[in-house]
Amino acid sequence: MWVSEPGGGDAVRIGTTEREDAMRVLGDHFAEGRLPMHEYEERVNATINATTRGDLRELFTDLPAPYPPFLAPPTWQAPPMMPPPQMNPMWRPPPPPMVPMYPAYGQPPGAYSDKSRVVAGLLQILLPFGVGRFYTGHHGIAVAQLLTCGGFGVWSLIDGIIILVNGGTDGYGRQLRD
Repeated sequence: MWVSEPGGGDAVRIGTTEREDAMRVLGDHFAEGRLPMHEYEERVNATINATTRGDLRELFTDLPAPYPPFLAPPTWQAPPMMPPPQMNPMWRPPPPPMVPMYPAYGQPPGAYSDKSRVVAGLLQILLPFGVGRFYTGHHGIAVAQLLTCGGFGVWSLIDGIIILVNGGTDGYGRQLRD
């Protein structure tokens, strides 16, 4: 595991290989005429006495490329192209979607309820206090009908007739059975 270098890498100690690379590159700059003889000698002596990369970096701040390999700026490389997943021999198509289940009954949508529409309708008509809605699992409507006495009987009567004629659903959205 690599640990981040303190000081951005300039505090890392150097070895003989780094010193030799730096002296070789300084020789190239001297051969190109960028450094006079006395300055070249000063920089070579500083290279010999250098202990960290930061010490060597100071010697190359006013010089153009080339640099020693360990001081060269990193180059950006594009990430390798990944083949489409179908080209991978280990690729498998995703599984088909799961059919949602009702948590209380474990049945898929469209299944019929275990509640009867006839029983729900008759309870609504005969007991106008939301009893039919309590039976089907619509507790919010049932409490509202209970508090209003079934809309003085009219709401419960109409609700019971609609349940008998059109059917309805239970609290989970399933059709009431006949």
